Amino acid sequence: MQKSKNFWYGIVIGIIGIVMFSSKAVMVKLAYNYGVDAISILLLRMLFSFPFYIIIAYVYRHDNKELTPTHNDYLWIVFFGFVGYYLASYFDFVGLTHIKASLERIILFLYPTVVLLLNKLFLKVAITKIQAMAIVLTYLGIVIAFWDEVSISGGKTYIGGFFILLSAITYASYLVGSGWLIPKFGVIKFTTYAMLVSCMCVFVHYSLISEVNLFSFSWEVYALGVMIAVFATVIPSFLVSKSIKMISSSNFAIIAGIGPISTVILAAIFLNETLTYLQLFGALLVVVGIVFVSTKSNA
Repeated sequence: MQKSKNFWYGIVIGIIGIVMFSSKAVMVKLAYNYGVDAISILLLRMLFSFPFYIIIAYVYRHDNKELTPTHNDYLWIVFFGFVGYYLASYFDFVGLTHIKASLERIILFLYPTVVLLLNKLFLKVAITKIQAMAIVLTYLGIVIAFWDEVSISGGKTYIGGFFILLSAITYASYLVGSGWLIPKFGVIKFTTYAMLVSCMCVFVHYSLISEVNLFSFSWEVYALGVMIAVFATVIPSFLVSKSIKMISSSNFAIIAGIGPISTVILAAIFLNETLTYLQLFGALLVVVGIVFVSTKSNA
């Protein structure tokens, strides 16, 4: 009875975490309505997240003392923090300046298939026939949703879709390359260190490139920055980790399909975005394909 209760509790907190993660794109699009650019809202996200990860790093500094990462392992954390959390986030935020939040989540949801393809290309991990069919199904869904949006919104959809695809690829690269590093640090330490590296990269990027005055925005932009940092970054990262621990990664992969759906709903409520029936059909193909790939990969 207790085991069953914990399982359903894990499902509930997993769903909450997924929905909170999905709200990021919607809040970013809301921030764009107040004249903020991509690097500035990304900076606010990292700036407000930074203290939380500093505290987490300090609290868990004595955990996993039996693990002895080398100097090169720390260098790899710097690299994956740069690729996985800095570049992926930056590409995502830039892409959102050109396409709808709902379409962004559909394209971004491709990253599990990219992981399979990268594993095949660099690690020689075989892709089964079932996985291959699921990948084809997923990309078919993307093509349907994407091309229908092109006919509505025009050429800017190409630019936005390109950057979101880059985000999915860089994030998938992080997942593939960091898999062997996590056992050397532990999940919490590795994630925290990578996030801190990402924060520093964004700080440097902003200081070198941006000419925007960080203190020139309206209070709504700062409020959204705090909400993105707390409710779409820090809190859901731990909810998802807790859920995976309680219900297994295979079961979590199934409920993760709620991600694009929740973004579509939130975008409709807060941004008045709508998807055509053809785009909804494409989204359904993507969700089914990714869930199938994920469950088979984790089985």
